[in-house]
Amino acid sequence: MEKLGLGLGMDLVWGERIGFEKTGSGRPTDQVAAFLRHNAPGYDYMFVAFQPIDYGPLAPERYFPAYDRLFELFGAERPRAFHHTMLNTGSPERYRRAEIADFTNVLAERYGFRWVVEDLGIWSLAGRSLPYPMPPVLTEEGLKHCVAGVADWVERLRAPLSVEFPGFTEGGSFLVGDLDAFTFYDTVIRETGALATIDVGHILAYQWLTGRTGPRMFEGLDALPLDRCHEVHLSGCQIVDGRFRDLHHGVLLDEQLALLEHLLPQMPNLTGVTYEDPKFTADGQLVPKSRPNAERLFALVRSWKEGGARAA
Repeated sequence: MEKLGLGLGMDLVWGERIGFEKTGSGRPTDQVAAFLRHNAPGYDYMFVAFQPIDYGPLAPERYFPAYDRLFELFGAERPRAFHHTMLNTGSPERYRRAEIADFTNVLAERYGFRWVVEDLGIWSLAGRSLPYPMPPVLTEEGLKHCVAGVADWVERLRAPLSVEFPGFTEGGSFLVGDLDAFTFYDTVIRETGALATIDVGHILAYQWLTGRTGPRMFEGLDALPLDRCHEVHLSGCQIVDGRFRDLHHGVLLDEQLALLEHLLPQMPNLTGVTYEDPKFTADGQLVPKSRPNAERLFALVRSWKEGGARAA
């Protein structure tokens, strides 16, 4: 498995400062452009997280101007991937998939996406997006729905599908069912042939939710499909009043770096480690509070890529 190295994940919302302009050409905002001009050379690949322009038609050509410019700023020939938000991989509902698959495959062909990734979760219900994707229903019936749904997407998509371990933010989502989430996720990955993406914050949020905090955060991890993991995500998190919050505010916790260092030698097929949703100033610099642990992350990934953290 090729080691790409350090990845950049960007969730760019239409009409926000760290996003795309909603009028005119729909190009990345000046703040995003400044960040990429200053920082892109330090990353080995990038993904963009899909955000719909509006409730209009799901037509890929509507996104071409924005994505063309974004990837030009990053480097036209450099590796890239696509973080989907419409596959709804954990949903128990039936819904029309052909239009979403066609849309995704056009983008994948145009931009050469190495993979498509999405959290194993319920992103919408009855056609309405949720404010935060819910974890799948952790029952035997929920597992059957997830396996069938993910297997269908593996067949429909022309780029490899990587399924991300779901988020378990206490207060932002809730648990239904009593199956172990690590074993549940492992079953989905192995029965569908999908790749696995491990979000370190999601793992820690589940550990905190189940009472495995502090030194216990390393317990139970052998149930995860680490041999199938090809990407790791880290985004800004915070522990507030003993609760783990996946805030995507750019500031990494010491616990995230400790867990990453623990997991790296156990992932023989890992392609890259992605810093997701960095926060930066108008002139494109990482916000000061995020820099110390971001730099620790970058050094850890460089060591891994150069062979300092090899699979056991």
